[in-house]
Amino acid sequence: MNVNYVLAGRLRREYILPPAGRPLIDVPGGSLLHAAAGLSVWESGIGLLARVGEDYPHEWLKDFSRRGWDVGGVFILPQAIDQRYFQASPEPGTLQHTNPVAHFARLGLPFPKSLLGYTPQAQSEDDLQSSPDDSPRPVDIPAGYLEARAIHLCPLDFRTTNRLTSTFRQAGSAVLTLDPSPGYMKADALESVHVLLRGVTAFLVAEQHLRSLYWGRSTDLWEMAAAVAEFGCEFVVVRRGGQGQYLYETASRRRWEIPAYPARLVDPGGAGDSFCGGFLAGYARNYDPLQGVLHGAVSASLSVEGSGAFHALETLPGLAQARLHSLAATVRQV
Repeated sequence: MNVNYVLAGRLRREYILPPAGRPLIDVPGGSLLHAAAGLSVWESGIGLLARVGEDYPHEWLKDFSRRGWDVGGVFILPQAIDQRYFQASPEPGTLQHTNPVAHFARLGLPFPKSLLGYTPQAQSEDDLQSSPDDSPRPVDIPAGYLEARAIHLCPLDFRTTNRLTSTFRQAGSAVLTLDPSPGYMKADALESVHVLLRGVTAFLVAEQHLRSLYWGRSTDLWEMAAAVAEFGCEFVVVRRGGQGQYLYETASRRRWEIPAYPARLVDPGGAGDSFCGGFLAGYARNYDPLQGVLHGAVSASLSVEGSGAFHALETLPGLAQARLHSLAATVRQV
């Protein structure tokens, strides 16, 4: 297939206990799939770049292909990898990732044997030097992916992100967006982040991670956005959850506030990744960052109204476009 968009990230085996509805036990998920769904709301021609263990269900990869996603960039390692991810939402809008036994007991559900021995996967404390086994490598990139019109990197460790951004920049990728990992968004890593952002089109950062990067230096989000923009990226988007997004354009120093679409919040897990996929679609259409944010906000709104990586794709035809039109009327330049 012709790959126009490449998404790099991680695949997970998700165990989700939503605030309402049936639990999702050992289903496909991870930042990569949430981003792919957010992008697929608007566009096709998507290639996935990731690594999985030999124990990752091959039928899932076939399902991704049936959805129109190219899996030529999913490298299967000759070893098993623990890619489990647990999430409970005791109430709408809340997320908890620890003590799965207690959450299953609270709901009166049998504990799945496949979740025995689970511990939350934490980012390495030494993110600047190490890469987990399931982080994609430049050597994994199919030749056709280097010719894609737009690339997005989901949260990955610093070393992997640095390698991939360098590889895609050298290949001449016109659009390269980045969602940073919280592992290196720390005040003492500011200069390292500086290196990452040279040549990046858009830095799509969650508010709490941007504040962590500038801890002790600033408390003003616009000031932080302007400072990080000077590192060499064209646009900075600050994702603020239910408070919407800030958009800062480096060249003109223009600023916009875009509210979140008033969706029915069920499960915020994956909303940020879905936003990033939508942003890539909207921006790549005519290189308008505001359209990128609007498309991303709509993708996120569809994602939070249910659970699982594919929920955003299960909506009524025309709903995304209607929300896009409605949300565009609420943008405010500041």
